[in-house]
Amino acid sequence: MASPSASNSDMANANGRENGEPVVKRPRENVTPQSQLRSHKEPANKVTVVLGAQWGDEGKGKVVDLLAMDADIVCRCQGGNNAGHTVVVDSVEYDFHLLPSGVLNKKATSFIGNGVVIHLPGLFTEAQSNLTKGKGLQGWEDRLKISDRAHIVFNFHQAVDGIQEQQRQQQEGKNLGTTKKGIGPAYSSKAARNGLRVCDLVSDFKVFEAKFRMLAEHFLAMYPNLNVDIEGELKQLKVYAARLRPLVTDGVYFMHKALTGPSKKILVEGANAALLDIDFGTYPFVTSSNCTVGGVCTGLGVPPSHVGRVYGVVKAYTTRVGVGAFPTEQDNETGVLLQTRGHEVGVTTGRKRRCGWLDLILVRYAHMVNGFSAIALTKLDILDTLEEIKVGVAYNVDGEPLPSFPANMDVLTRVAVEYKSFPGWCRSTEDARCFSDLPLQARDYIRFIEEFLQVPVKWVGVGKSRESMIKLY
Repeated sequence: MASPSASNSDMANANGRENGEPVVKRPRENVTPQSQLRSHKEPANKVTVVLGAQWGDEGKGKVVDLLAMDADIVCRCQGGNNAGHTVVVDSVEYDFHLLPSGVLNKKATSFIGNGVVIHLPGLFTEAQSNLTKGKGLQGWEDRLKISDRAHIVFNFHQAVDGIQEQQRQQQEGKNLGTTKKGIGPAYSSKAARNGLRVCDLVSDFKVFEAKFRMLAEHFLAMYPNLNVDIEGELKQLKVYAARLRPLVTDGVYFMHKALTGPSKKILVEGANAALLDIDFGTYPFVTSSNCTVGGVCTGLGVPPSHVGRVYGVVKAYTTRVGVGAFPTEQDNETGVLLQTRGHEVGVTTGRKRRCGWLDLILVRYAHMVNGFSAIALTKLDILDTLEEIKVGVAYNVDGEPLPSFPANMDVLTRVAVEYKSFPGWCRSTEDARCFSDLPLQARDYIRFIEEFLQVPVKWVGVGKSRESMIKLY
């Protein structure tokens, strides 16, 4: 108890009341905007990301096209015209390499980020080629933005790419199987800090010209047999600079406004795939950029807190273009059937793809790196005629199980794959439009994939069109 000599003020302080009434607390004078800043704020907008979960060619373009129908912005964050996405709209087949697949949505802005390396002749040729196919690309220049920080792929980068492949073949008897689109040499210039960016081209052309000549001389010194038409390429680039200038924007500011402004649906379209990532892929048979989820942040200037749902695209079997280890490859009648029924030919290279059973060890590894929110399972219909379907569920080396996907490619070439077999459904799934329309055996196949990966399958593809993407939930 308070002593008899305690003042009324002391009593009020002790009991929090004065004359039987609560003491009115005055607001603290230091409750200011600064204190509000210290409270956590959820990002206004988050990006939805679509990534390949195998070696590419999983059908990302179709998934992006589906999601892009109501998107406000569709972004490319890495890679170059070594990537190839095919999208079928109104029975017209469009092939994209540099342009985001979402460019077909006339209400959306398409954005090529700083992580992309751009071959300008390839960009404008690609646009012109698709314009002749249908009306989908009309007005594309009015809805495309390009980051001023994106690096440029020059013609001599492409020539160097071819020379390097020849040298690898001669020296080691094994090339990397690149697309020869100059992607590796362009990213090498970027890392060596002598590359040139879009902002250089659209600024003072005389300054750009001097830097271009120095870069060309650098490669000529390294490759004396390199044929470089410096004057011809500069003349071509000057024309492209004028055409490019209206499309160029400060990419960081563009994305910041999109992320922090009014509500927007922002979609990011990954090129290549997890097992082609320069850090996490089957090195050295990989691409030269980060095509896993980290590439979204570095390739667009997006803070990690703004990354929302990440969808992994998985083909119902596995394919690979070019050389490199492929544990579940079927170099037999099954592989030929998958290649033929799946029309497995590279969009960019025209090369036949190697085909094999679905490798869930590989997809689980891709999930470890990317943290998929859900899976889009594509080309299920290609399995329609098979009486037995196998899935890779474990790796063994020299009789010992491998706990995870190996970094060493010499080890990967030696793995023995443990398979789980499923009965085929031996009937067409192409007319299915909901999960219950699928044969029971196909539904069991999908449920097994979900259980193994502990990731839900959100879409299943059973054909080429948008309508053939069955939404499960």
